[in-house]
Amino acid sequence: MSTFDNPFNPQRRLERSGCVCGRHRGTAEHDADARLLQCVPVAAATDSEEQRYQGMVASAVMRAVFPKDAARRAFLKSVGASTALAALSQFFPLETATEVFAQGAAQAGAIEKKDLKVGFIPITCATPIIMAHPMGFYAKHGLNVEVIKTAGWAVIRDKTINKEYDAAHMLSPMPLAITLGAGANPIPYTMPAVENINGQAITLAVKHKDKTDPKSWKGLKFAVPFDYSMHNYLLRYYVAEHGLDPDQDIQIRAVPPPEMVANLRADNIDGFLGPDPFNQRAVYDGVGFIHILSKELWDGHPCCAFAASKEFVATMPNTYAALLKAIIDATAFAHRSENRKQIAAAIAPANYLNQPETVLEQILTGTYADGLGNVKRDPNRIDFDPFPWQSFAIWILTQMKRWGQIKGDVDYKAVAEQVFLSTDTAKLMQEMGLTPPVTTTKSFVVMGKTFDPDKPEDYIQSFKIKRV
Repeated sequence: MSTFDNPFNPQRRLERSGCVCGRHRGTAEHDADARLLQCVPVAAATDSEEQRYQGMVASAVMRAVFPKDAARRAFLKSVGASTALAALSQFFPLETATEVFAQGAAQAGAIEKKDLKVGFIPITCATPIIMAHPMGFYAKHGLNVEVIKTAGWAVIRDKTINKEYDAAHMLSPMPLAITLGAGANPIPYTMPAVENINGQAITLAVKHKDKTDPKSWKGLKFAVPFDYSMHNYLLRYYVAEHGLDPDQDIQIRAVPPPEMVANLRADNIDGFLGPDPFNQRAVYDGVGFIHILSKELWDGHPCCAFAASKEFVATMPNTYAALLKAIIDATAFAHRSENRKQIAAAIAPANYLNQPETVLEQILTGTYADGLGNVKRDPNRIDFDPFPWQSFAIWILTQMKRWGQIKGDVDYKAVAEQVFLSTDTAKLMQEMGLTPPVTTTKSFVVMGKTFDPDKPEDYIQSFKIKRV
């Protein structure tokens, strides 16, 4: 018997056993005794959802009023369904009960908060978060999201911590730093999705065209977006592998990405390891050249992320799931190369990246001018893969410890599991028809050296230049 049977049909039974008249143990016994009555199967439901909920509530009330189907059927035959419903409504608030039941039935999957604010920095790393607005991915998953352009990473962090933003585009090391209290009070944070992989470069001022060997960079001034960034760790890794101490032989300062090209033009810095579009914009403006793509240091490295507080994830699980699904959906769309020009047009306007489409197309398609007179082709210059490998987190933690940002013993695995929510992402990817990895960690190669996530301390000790 369907839960949504019509309780005001005298031919339908409400008991889970027996027959319509309530006097027999089953249909066969009933049919043998009274061929004029039949217990027929339920037809396919065609009522509205509200009508089905009303029917379920009425069924429960009718069972309470008429424990025996024979009495209910007799009552209905004598007064009719409409009169019976009116009489029932007089002493039981069917409408109110139906509303309460409908709310309760929907609660398990209901989005707790549809109107959200998500902050972003105007860089191509934020492509899935940004494009999900003009291209309808948030709306597709039942959300009304305002994406807010923000000046810098410290502002993003503070506005998210202060709950001015519900979630945010962050650098992938930031949720780890926030959770551990590096540079601020510790607050449990999560990173359920990677926004982009690759997508960065070391760009030098045009006056340094002869300085292609990093060993010649002693005394130069470089910018990175933030202290807790892949850019900072990759730049430090790169120069250290070439024998330079990043804290003694060069200067590294934090500069908001939108200000990098202007600082390069003004000769305040000699170069930067930064996100696009500013590497390509420096070429476009004729003030810089691309020395090396970050993917040439570590192909497939994470950069930016979708991040939210542990509190947001715990208190708004359905909103969180819908938001993460929208991000995963947009990221999967951005991964396909045939969609890149369409995406470039969507995120170019002033309220998003405020960049010429041709600059964004060069980045997203991987066919680009390097500022040295060459046109290069690398379709994976930037790519999009949402899975937050926990081994990424462990590598980041090794670099935070290597350069003295965190001290003492670190439970690498536990922190990685707490912050990089691989299990959540895998579950939602499966629900969306995508195929997530079967594990949460993997080894990879950074500048020729294999990283084993099971041996983070050995990895740190293997470096000649370090702060520990």
